[in-house]
Amino acid sequence: MKILHLCLANFYIDNYGYQENILPKHHKALGHNVKIIASTETYIDNRDLGNIEPKSYQNEDDISVTRLPYTRWLPIKIVKKLRIYSNLEKEISEFRPDVIFLHDCQFLSIRKVATYAEKNNCKVYVDSHTDFINSAKKFLSKYLLHKIIYKWCAKKIEPFVTSFFGTLPVRNTFLNEVYGIERKKIELLEFGFDNLEVPLDMFSEIRKEKRKELALNQNHTMILAGGKFDGRKNYLELIKAFKSIETKTCSLILFGKPNKELESAFLKEVQHSNIKYLGWLNPLEITKIIVASDLMVFPGTHSVLWEQAVGAGIPCIFKKWEGIQHIDIGGNCLFLEEGTETDILVSLKKVLSNKAMLNKMKKAAVSENRLRFLYSEIAKKSIQN
Repeated sequence: MKILHLCLANFYIDNYGYQENILPKHHKALGHNVKIIASTETYIDNRDLGNIEPKSYQNEDDISVTRLPYTRWLPIKIVKKLRIYSNLEKEISEFRPDVIFLHDCQFLSIRKVATYAEKNNCKVYVDSHTDFINSAKKFLSKYLLHKIIYKWCAKKIEPFVTSFFGTLPVRNTFLNEVYGIERKKIELLEFGFDNLEVPLDMFSEIRKEKRKELALNQNHTMILAGGKFDGRKNYLELIKAFKSIETKTCSLILFGKPNKELESAFLKEVQHSNIKYLGWLNPLEITKIIVASDLMVFPGTHSVLWEQAVGAGIPCIFKKWEGIQHIDIGGNCLFLEEGTETDILVSLKKVLSNKAMLNKMKKAAVSENRLRFLYSEIAKKSIQN
C-alpha cells in the first residue's frame, strides 16, 4: 500500500526518536510505499523550535519527505498558528495514497485532506498528541483555539476517519470532550520502543558494551534519566535527591540538553562522583543506553521515553498523572505523587535498599505485557482496521 504520513499540525524533526520518525520507518519495513509531508517547523541546534526552507529530500530512513511552505495570503504569525499550507492538495494527488495517517489534526489545510478522502477510496487515520497537560491551559487556547478552531478541523475530517488514536489514555478523553469525537471511534495507540533500531535479541550484548563504555560492572545499579531538561521535568529535583544517597554501587546517568533557564544550575548540580552526564545523544545512542540501564526515573511531565523504557523492559519510577497510567503493565513501576525532591528520594531509597523489590519490578517489566509497546506491533495496529 501507499501510506502518506502528514506532520502538519506540529513540528517534524529529522533524525529524532519521535513517533512521527519511527512509525513511517516501520510501515516501510512492512513493505509499504511511504511518504511524509511535513511543516517546515523543526528544532534548531537540537534545542529551540524554528523554521527551515521548504524542500523535498530523502530522510535518514530513505523515505521521501516534502516540507510545505505556508500560504502567503495572511500574515505569517496567523498562518503559523492556524497552519495553512500551500501545495498540499497537489502533493497528495501526485502520491495517490491508499492510507493517510495524520499526526494530529489541528491545521486548517485539513480541508484539502478531507476533499481528497471524499473523492478517493482512501483510508484515513488520525492520532492525537494533545491533552489537558500540554494544551488548552489558558482561556483563549481552550475556548477559542481548541474548542472552536481545532474542533472544526477534527470534525471536518471525522466523516472519513477509520480510527482516531489517542497516544495516551488522557488524549482519548481530550478527543472526546474537547473535539467531540465519538468514543466508539477512538482507540489507544501507544508510543513504544523501536525494535528495528535495536532488536530484542541484541539486548544482552548491547548492555555489556554500553556498561563497559561507562566503566560500570554488570552488578552496578545504573539509574538513567534524560530527554528535554526543563522545569516541568523535575530533573534538578532528581539529581539533588540522588546526591543525598550515600552509595558506592549505584550511579545516575543523564543524557539530553538543558534549556537556557536551567543550564547553569543543571551543569553545577551534575558535578558529582556518582553522576555521569553524557550530553545530547542521537536516537540510536538513546536506545542503547536505555537497554543498558537497571532503572529509569521520570519525575515530571510525560515524554515518549516513558513508553520506550516500558517497551525495553526497564523498571521505572514515573510521576503520577491522571490518564497516563497505562505504562503500569503489572508491577514494572512505581508512581510519584508529587515529583518533589523528598518524594523522589523516598522512592529511590525504597528500590535501592531492596534488591528483591527491584528484581520483582524487572520480572514484571520483561513480561509479555510489554509487547504492545514495541513499534513492530504498534505499526501493524495503526493501519489494521
